[in-house]
Amino acid sequence: MNDLKSFIANIPDFPKPGILFRDITPLLRSHFSATIDALDMLFTDTQWREFDVVAGIESRGFILAAALAARRGKGFVPIRKQGKLPPPVVEVAYSLEYGSDVLEMQHGNGNVLLVDDVIATGGTMQAACMLCEKAGYQIGGLSVLIDLCFIPPLQWQQQTLRSVISYE
Repeated sequence: MNDLKSFIANIPDFPKPGILFRDITPLLRSHFSATIDALDMLFTDTQWREFDVVAGIESRGFILAAALAARRGKGFVPIRKQGKLPPPVVEVAYSLEYGSDVLEMQHGNGNVLLVDDVIATGGTMQAACMLCEKAGYQIGGLSVLIDLCFIPPLQWQQQTLRSVISYE
């Protein structure tokens, strides 16, 4: 995992002054398959059989979740910013480290694995969990590529967030 970490670029003062952005673009460009392998291995084959769909949080979470869904023969569900999906949708407003936003998704059911690229304060992932439940899904797993370790390990009901890379 440390090998993957070395391909993440640190971009200071992006998107706002004082924020250190962890850019996964170089990692995906040079080690996409290894990145998806690492995310896949966060769960056992038995756990993967329990997931019905993989949901990706806009926008970099789409890339990772869609690849995992395709690899494992699961459906992909997008979680998008407000106004990007056709109705009917459910929505959840939330706060994040530098503002607020609204997430939306379409109704569904089944056991969902939630995937995002980075967790900082946990606001987006918690909102996505609430949204999935509001839309009719059960949370079967939580995963991110990068945990910035700003908060204690995030938990939603009995699920603990799993990550490939940590910045402690």
